[in-house]
Amino acid sequence: MHIDVVTAHPDLVEGPLQYSILQRAQDADAVEIATHDLRDYAVGKHDQIDDYPFGGGAGMVLKPEPLFRTVEDIEDEVGAPDEVIFLTPDGEPIDQPTVNGLSMNEHLVVIAGHYKGIDQRVRDALVTRELSIGDFVLTGGELPALVLIDAVVRLLPGVLGDASSALTDSFQDGLLDAPVYTRPAEYRGRSVPEVLRSGNHQRIEEWKDEQRLEKTRERRPDLLSDSS
Repeated sequence: MHIDVVTAHPDLVEGPLQYSILQRAQDADAVEIATHDLRDYAVGKHDQIDDYPFGGGAGMVLKPEPLFRTVEDIEDEVGAPDEVIFLTPDGEPIDQPTVNGLSMNEHLVVIAGHYKGIDQRVRDALVTRELSIGDFVLTGGELPALVLIDAVVRLLPGVLGDASSALTDSFQDGLLDAPVYTRPAEYRGRSVPEVLRSGNHQRIEEWKDEQRLEKTRERRPDLLSDSS
C-alpha cells in the first residue's frame, strides 16, 4: 500500500511514523508513507497557503491552489489514488468496517486540514471521502490522519506478528474485546481467572465470548442494538 499525507505541518506527522508498528510496516515494505508539505506549493509573493474566508468570520482557510497542486503532483508521480480522504469533524465517523475496507486499497491520499478548514472547492473536486474520528474539534487534521493510518496499516498482511491478532480486536465482530492477563498469575492479591490457566481451549473461548458480551452490554449497548 502507498499512503500520501498532505499537510501544512509535516514534522507533526513524520515523528510518529518512525515508531512501533508503523515503522516496522514500512521497514517490511508492507506500506510506503510519504508526507507532502503544502508550503512547498505556496502561492503569491508572500508564499501563502491560507487566507481569510469570504463572507467574514473567524479563522483562516487553506487555499485551493496548494491543495490542488499537491494532489495533482501525487497523481503524476504515483498514479490516481483509490481514495482522497479529508479528515474533518463533519465527516463520516470512522469505525472498524470503514478501516477494514480502506485496508484493501492500494493507494490512499489523506488530507490533513488546519486552521478553520479547507476551501470547499477542494472538497467538491478532489475529496472522495470525508472521515471523522469523533464529535470534537482539534487544532488540525494531522493527529486524526495518524489515527486513521495506524488503524489501516496494522491490518495489512505481514504487519502484525500474529495475523489473528487483528481479527480478535474490539469491534471486528461488533463486540468489545475480553479482558487479557499475563504473568504473574497472582499480583497484589488479585488472581488471573482460573479458566485462563486451565488449558481447556473450549472453556477459554466460551469464557471470552461471555466476557465480551457482558462488557459490550455494560459499556456499549448501542453496538448490540446495531447488530440486532
